[in-house]
Amino acid sequence: MIVRPQQNWFRMLFVWNGSVLQSIIPQLIFISAISVLAVLTHGRIFGEKIPLSTAPFTLFGLALAIFLAFRNNASYARFTEARQLWGGLLISSRTLTSQFLCYIPANVDTAERIYLANSIIAFTYALKHQLRKTDPTQDLLRFLGIERTEMLRHKYYKPIAILNEIRCSLVELQACGQVSDTIRWMFDAQINELGKTVGGCERIMATPIPFAYSVLLHRTAYAYCVLLPFGLVDSTELFTPLLCVFIAYTLIALEAIANEVAEPFGLAPNALALDAMARTIERSILELCDREIPEEIVPERPYQLT
Repeated sequence: MIVRPQQNWFRMLFVWNGSVLQSIIPQLIFISAISVLAVLTHGRIFGEKIPLSTAPFTLFGLALAIFLAFRNNASYARFTEARQLWGGLLISSRTLTSQFLCYIPANVDTAERIYLANSIIAFTYALKHQLRKTDPTQDLLRFLGIERTEMLRHKYYKPIAILNEIRCSLVELQACGQVSDTIRWMFDAQINELGKTVGGCERIMATPIPFAYSVLLHRTAYAYCVLLPFGLVDSTELFTPLLCVFIAYTLIALEAIANEVAEPFGLAPNALALDAMARTIERSILELCDREIPEEIVPERPYQLT
């Protein structure tokens, strides 16, 4: 996720770090070359004049803009839902930890409280790594220890396995008379919310935007940008490359942004900052437990928060 201080209007015109411009430069160079070719040949290919004018591009551009808006709205809806799910994860984690600390009797071993708090933090990191398909071992070792980490090593759905361990621990406390049925029900409600978060994230990850939409938009945008110079060259002449590159930048950049936010759990510059959000949950839980909290993750140049 790109996090930058607010810039004035003039500096925003020249922002490099945090924009998608650096990732679409090859495409813009290609469109620029096509535009220069159209100017040099006066809109001809193999000696034949391409019979294009600005009129069809107006109608075609309107349809393309509507389709781009649909694609961007669909992508941003996935991004927003993912952010809401992780916001709910923060709330449920804090609530469950607070319930552990307040509702479990004082005569329960402190190690049991630490075990439950560490399990919630480990659950958060396990979910982050599952969504990013990375190795969670180092983070799990910090909070679960070697034995429990080894037990989870061959589990495919590690976050759910950790939730199951938490629920089993609460059942044991209830069997010992330390937790009443009502309190366990309250715990279960928050554990269920954590489980819903896992399911929601898995749904987003496993259900991408239909590939046919991406292919259609990609082909349409590039066809428009390639043909545009031959439709403008008679009216704009030497300014054709400048206008076509600017229009291509708008269309191609919108497609690039849509592709990034459509995968909110990835490592693209505009994806969610799962590292920072997991650290926030860790800090919040440790603070509730009166334990030392790690430093907050802050963005550095190029202003990207992972």
